Amino acid sequence: MDDYRRLADRVADDIAAGRLRPGERLPPQRVFARRRGIAGSTAGRVYAELVRRGLVVGEVGRGTFVRAAPAGNGRALVENSTTAPVNLELNYPSAPGQSELLAPALAPLLRPDVLTDALRPAPVTGTPEARQAAAALLATPDWHPAPDRILFTGNARQAVAAALASLVRPGGRVGVEALTYPVVKEIAARLGITLVPLATDADGPRPQSVAAAHRTAGLAALYLQPTLHNPTSVTTSPERRSQLADTAADLDIPVIEDRIWSFLTDDDPLAAHAPGLTHVVDGLSKRVAPGLTVGFLVVPEERVETVAAAGRSGGWSAGRFALEAAVRWIADGTVERLVAAKRADAARRQRIVGEELHGFAVRSDPRAYFAWWELPAPWRADTFTAAAAAHGIAVTPGPAFAVDPNRTPNAVRLGLASAPEPDLRRALRTLGGVVRAGP
Repeated sequence: MDDYRRLADRVADDIAAGRLRPGERLPPQRVFARRRGIAGSTAGRVYAELVRRGLVVGEVGRGTFVRAAPAGNGRALVENSTTAPVNLELNYPSAPGQSELLAPALAPLLRPDVLTDALRPAPVTGTPEARQAAAALLATPDWHPAPDRILFTGNARQAVAAALASLVRPGGRVGVEALTYPVVKEIAARLGITLVPLATDADGPRPQSVAAAHRTAGLAALYLQPTLHNPTSVTTSPERRSQLADTAADLDIPVIEDRIWSFLTDDDPLAAHAPGLTHVVDGLSKRVAPGLTVGFLVVPEERVETVAAAGRSGGWSAGRFALEAAVRWIADGTVERLVAAKRADAARRQRIVGEELHGFAVRSDPRAYFAWWELPAPWRADTFTAAAAAHGIAVTPGPAFAVDPNRTPNAVRLGLASAPEPDLRRALRTLGGVVRAGP
């Protein structure tokens, strides 16, 4: 009997040669097994291997389909990995006149005597001035982080990596929303961590799902995005945050709370409900700019040194120049002015989405910089992504966010921040026309 990998190679050859075309449905596994004279379990391994290679996608209740576009990855969301004229993958907002606002605070850093100090290495604990500035920036009405619990990394992604590395051993399990930030999937894979999808609803992650996953096999931590969840833009309700905090406390599960989009809202963090368990991640890449940024990590008091050690060993500490720039931008009100401008910008872009995609199943929040588009049949996420690319528009297919490769959403995420508004409007109008015309 052929090894399942050899059978997968044959199907892969058919896909490469065009004998199996993008969007074509593979036979049910029992039919595949009967035709090949193999066991049903072997057929299951063949299909799983094809999913792993990114050649097919399985959709619950519909079957397994040949993928029309390469599987999405985290790099597309943080680097310019496409030549499409309109990029709705990257999602870094930029306010009008942003460079003019940022420049004055940088000028003093360019004096030779100041620059000498600013080019020295910075510890993960930053400087007293940086800790005070970050504490003031991150504070909410009911949450005031202690400056001595704040650590600094090069960006928020590094803060996530440091938190995970400090909390979870290789082989450990981390509960996440069933749709999660693709970069976290990549970080977990490199650290040897298994992500466990948690059920969610309109209020956010369900505490019952956390408890059930922990009973199956202990969870070492949770990674959650309670504020403007990426990609769905759901914000977890205060009541649900309190319930999640109670569940985490009862089960003694530490939480990594990603608040990278929190500057667009006024909500309190999950950390306000569970300060002894929650590791808050935030940064300046969205508030200010991705090219000169700093990541923040607020940790429980007794874990400061452990997480700092993980940051040092991973080489994830912030650059001193970026740290000094951040302190000045926070102190002189530049960050506050940029946040106000970007809140207004996000609201305008959401209105464009409402106008151009009216009548479609688009889920979003009027404060968010992204939208989640659930595609109508017969469209599928990968075929639509390929069709959009043919029109010069890059979007992120929903399966890029799915933790379970066998339960992938028939949707795409639209990043609204990076394209100029006229280009965004034209792109959305074009995409609406593509959907109406059909595959």
